[in-house]
Amino acid sequence: MTHFRAKRGPGISGKAIQPVANARPATPASHEKRRGRRLNSRVPISVEWSAGGEMLRKEAQTRVIGPYGCMAIIPMNLEVKQSIQLTNMVSRQSNAAVVVWRGQEHPEGWEMGIELLNPQMGFWEIEL
Repeated sequence: MTHFRAKRGPGISGKAIQPVANARPATPASHEKRRGRRLNSRVPISVEWSAGGEMLRKEAQTRVIGPYGCMAIIPMNLEVKQSIQLTNMVSRQSNAAVVVWRGQEHPEGWEMGIELLNPQMGFWEIEL
């Protein structure tokens, strides 16, 4: 058996560092499996939601679409878990959706990850 001894830095107490048996590198999050194919595509959309008892509506544009949702730049800072109605302005199809993440702010709005609830296949009218 080979023994490994590592130097300890100042102020680090304890025994010498030992290698971990059967260690594997962590898989980066970018390699997670997705539920469907993603496609860079700019589709005009409208987003509607209720706030303070009134319905609000903003028009926006997707950056990435998939069969279960999209990433869009929305000119409003919506909350994560906010329920919305998403309409594809080209096909005029609407689907209930929820904001699942908020990214960076851009001059034209916020990056928003949107998940379609009970998505209609073909919602984007593009083969995905």
